[in-house]
Amino acid sequence: MLKMEHKHKLILIIGLPSLALLTIVVFAIICSKRRKRRRRERSGARDIEAAFECKEVDGVVSTEDLIKFQGGKDLIVQEILDAPGEVIGKSSYGTLYRASLVNSNTPTLLLRFLRPTCTLRMKEVVPIVEFLGSVRHSNLVPLNAFYAGSRGEKLMVHPFYGSGNLAQFIRDSNGEAHKWPIISRIAIGIARGIHHLHASSEKPIIHGNLKSKNILLDIHYRPYISDFGLYNLLNPTAAQQMLEASAFQGYKAPELIKMKDACEESDIYSFGVILLEVLTGKEPVDDNPNPDRDFYLPSAMRSAILDDRIMELYHPDFLLGLSNDQRVVVEHSILGLFQLAMACCSPSRLLRPDIKEVLNKLEEILQ
Repeated sequence: MLKMEHKHKLILIIGLPSLALLTIVVFAIICSKRRKRRRRERSGARDIEAAFECKEVDGVVSTEDLIKFQGGKDLIVQEILDAPGEVIGKSSYGTLYRASLVNSNTPTLLLRFLRPTCTLRMKEVVPIVEFLGSVRHSNLVPLNAFYAGSRGEKLMVHPFYGSGNLAQFIRDSNGEAHKWPIISRIAIGIARGIHHLHASSEKPIIHGNLKSKNILLDIHYRPYISDFGLYNLLNPTAAQQMLEASAFQGYKAPELIKMKDACEESDIYSFGVILLEVLTGKEPVDDNPNPDRDFYLPSAMRSAILDDRIMELYHPDFLLGLSNDQRVVVEHSILGLFQLAMACCSPSRLLRPDIKEVLNKLEEILQ
C-alpha cells in the first residue's frame, strides 16, 4: 500500500513537469504560427513596395525595378538612371528632364521625377500608375514606364516630342502659330484627347492641371496632352499646391477650391483658356495689367466684346497673305472658335458645354 502511494506520488511528480513542458511547447508553437502569419500578412502588404525598391547587386540596379507599359519594353532602368539629363521644367512636386540614352532604340526620353515628400505611399501609387500606363490615344502622352527607388523617389518615363510645348509655340514661334490650318489641327487634337479622357472609361479621367505648358507638340505640330491624372499620385498638400499654381497661372475654374473636387467641367474651363491663348497669343494672366483692364484673359475678352474691341479677339497675323474669300472663311472660323472658348470659360460650371459638345462644335467650325 505504501509502495502504491509512493508510485502515485512519483507519477504525479513526473507528470506535472511533463504537462507543464507540453503546455509550454504547445504555446510556443501557437505563438510561432501567429508570428509567421503576421509576417506573411506584413510581407504581403510590402510585396508591391519591395518590388519597386532599388536593389543593387555588385553595383548594378536590377531591371525588375522598372514597371513597363506599351512602348517601354526595351527600356533598362540603369540606362535611364545613367542618362545625361537636361532640366526643362520644375514645379513644387517634381522636375522634368530631357534624357538622352546612349544604347537604346528610343534615344531621347521625357522623364518626370516626383519628389518623395510630395507623393502617396507606394501601395497607393501602384494601382494608379498601372491604370495611367494603360491609357492610350493619339493625342495623349503615354506613360511608357515607371520607376521607384529605395528612398521613395519616383520617375515617370514618357516619349519626348520635338517641338516643345504649346505655350512656347504660341509665344516663341516663327509665325507657324498664326497659320490657321495648324491652329485648327492643334485645337481639334486637344479636344479629342480630352474627349478620350472624359468619355472612354466607365469613370471619367480628370486631367486636373490642363494648361498650354502641358500640351506637347511633335515636329508636325500635332498636340499631345501630358500630365493627365498626375494629381492622383500626389499627397493632398502637394495636389493643393498644384491647384494654387494653376490659379496663379490663370487656368483654374472659379468654383474649384480643392484639387480633390476637380471634375470634367473644371477641365473644360481650362481648355477654354487654352483656346483663348491660341487665338489671341496672350498669356492667361497679364503680368503688367492696365488699371482699366481685366488681367485674367477670359474677363479681358468679355470686356473687349462689350466695348466692341473686336480686333483684340484674335491675333492679326491669322489673316496675313489671305485673299478676300479666304479672309471671310477664316474670320468666320475665328469668331466661332472664340464663341466656343468663351462658353467653355463660363463662370457658371453648369453652363459650360461637355467635351462631346465641344468636339462636335470644333469639327463643325474648323473642318
